[in-house]
Amino acid sequence: MEVPLLVTDFLDRARKYYGDEEAIVATSGERFTYEEFGNRADRLSTVLQERGIEKGDRVAVLDPNTHYQLESAYGIMQLGAIHTPLNYRLTPEDYEYLLSDSGAKAIIADSEYADKIEPIRDEVPTEIFITNDVDDVDGDWEGFDDLIDGLEPEYDRPEMSEDDVITINYTSGTTGDPKGVMRTHRTESLHAQLVTIHHEIRDDDVYLWTLPMFHVNGWGHIYAITGMGAKHVCTRGVDAAEIFRQIVDEDVSFLCCAPTVLSMLGEYYEEHDVQTDGDNPMRVTAAGAAPPEAVIETVEEEFGWHFRQLYGATETGPLIGTSATRRLIDEDSDDRFALKKRQGIAPLATEVAVVDEDGTEVPWDDETIGEILVRGNQVMEGYWEKPDATEEAFTEKRDGWFHTGDLAVVNEDGMLSIQDREKDIIISGGENISSIELEDTLFDHPAVSDVAVIPAPSDQWGETPKAFVVPSNENPDDPPVSADELTAFTRERLAGYKVVHRVEFVDELPTTATGKIQKYELREQEWDDEESMVGQG
Repeated sequence: MEVPLLVTDFLDRARKYYGDEEAIVATSGERFTYEEFGNRADRLSTVLQERGIEKGDRVAVLDPNTHYQLESAYGIMQLGAIHTPLNYRLTPEDYEYLLSDSGAKAIIADSEYADKIEPIRDEVPTEIFITNDVDDVDGDWEGFDDLIDGLEPEYDRPEMSEDDVITINYTSGTTGDPKGVMRTHRTESLHAQLVTIHHEIRDDDVYLWTLPMFHVNGWGHIYAITGMGAKHVCTRGVDAAEIFRQIVDEDVSFLCCAPTVLSMLGEYYEEHDVQTDGDNPMRVTAAGAAPPEAVIETVEEEFGWHFRQLYGATETGPLIGTSATRRLIDEDSDDRFALKKRQGIAPLATEVAVVDEDGTEVPWDDETIGEILVRGNQVMEGYWEKPDATEEAFTEKRDGWFHTGDLAVVNEDGMLSIQDREKDIIISGGENISSIELEDTLFDHPAVSDVAVIPAPSDQWGETPKAFVVPSNENPDDPPVSADELTAFTRERLAGYKVVHRVEFVDELPTTATGKIQKYELREQEWDDEESMVGQG
């Protein structure tokens, strides 16, 4: 029997079996059951349909991790319209690009961010403007609750195919303009099922939202947590004290986050007498650049949480690999933290290959570097209205495989370890240098709070490593360590050609909303006077 895979099935299932169970703890303190959650989504569907939103129309959502984001997602998708979540940390100019590129007909924006839409509303195709609090917003906006209060849910759900595009997620823009990643009912449904399996999501889980819901639909958790009938605990931002409070008060069992969040929690824990769990055992998944082993050790040994690393990309939903491999990691071994920070192995029904320039798979020797390619049911349909970029992403070394641009080695058990991005590899005097290796080394220095290493132009070598360092005292004008001392520190631990000779102290690094360092901005700054951003070393 063949039954179409539709993302609407997740909320439908939760309402059927968990209708009276608590679904959402809102940032306001309000609590909604799954029946109440679903009813609010139904009434939003009715509102949007009455205003002319049809199947295939794009509806943007600009919202932190509140119940409005969850209700909006399902209210949009139940119409067959395309849910288009936006990063809430951008500028009005960014939103002009995203709304125009997607052709969004409507936007649902949190009042805290609606003022970023006002300056560009006449420049975009958007016609419908809805917010959670009209009294807090300038301009002509309609109130979300005002629109749905007292309304009978009477929308018509159209016939949908699992191959219909149902969401567009924009990439972080770490290497240029963001691209709209088209994802279908099928890709989202299967990816959510993989997340459910590999994150071991259960119906009694209490999930704390620290990962932005806009980021690849919260790594699929807007579907997986909902479909399993688990509980969403919403947040308006990332605050260490508030995270620990909610974990205890709500008996949180699971959260996903960027590694920077774990570092922040570790620093807060060192300075405060704080409880790290409630009645439920805690597990956490991190993604992005792997956290230092010391952070993982703190999470497991001090917090008492179970840690796993996730690897992925917006184009893949994001799950490509996970270190949730209990049989491949000996919990009593000295190298368990080093293994847990690896990007791990492919999930079910997913093929991952690390290949050389000819598309040939590299040996599992933990030394030979190649690019990570992936294919699976969770991989995107393509880039929105960018056929050339889509073709390039799927054909460069192997036809039909998504090319991640990430460079990795593979150990004897098949566990990935990313060494660099192709664009971040440093080629100095003909030698390849991993910026990640240099960053990991500098992270070991107690005076380094955060660091990014990029290739800088060099007359002698073409390129040379340069480190942008956030000092531990957060004062770049008076850091507790000198540039020469950091150079000496790397010289003691690395091969001579890898030594970092250039260091610039900064108060912060440019990052995306999910904590990814935007090295592209640093490269542009460093190579501004050069003819190209590639050295001739």
